[in-house]
Amino acid sequence: MVEYTYDLNTIFSSLSDPTRRDIISRVAQHDMSIGAIAEHYKISFAGVAKHLNVLERAGLIRKTKQGKEQIVAIDPQALAAADDYLETYRELWEKRLDSLDAYLASMKE
Repeated sequence: MVEYTYDLNTIFSSLSDPTRRDIISRVAQHDMSIGAIAEHYKISFAGVAKHLNVLERAGLIRKTKQGKEQIVAIDPQALAAADDYLETYRELWEKRLDSLDAYLASMKE
């Protein structure tokens, strides 16, 4: 079994919220200031900041100071850890579906 340096429970919990998933999608395209991120949502700046803190604790984003602004960037390593975990199940289901496909093909013959 592979050991992860990231807490998968925290990662998946933080991704359970649609606003946070949308934030991840936005910062995956390019780094953004917190203010630029907040413009896309009908919640307060403080609400967006709370979502960003959850994502940061999970290791999904990182914030850096640039002058007076904080710039948010994606940290792909945490997503890679989640993807590695899910890959095990993806392979399992692909094998099962291949077996089902072979079985159904044999039934036609």
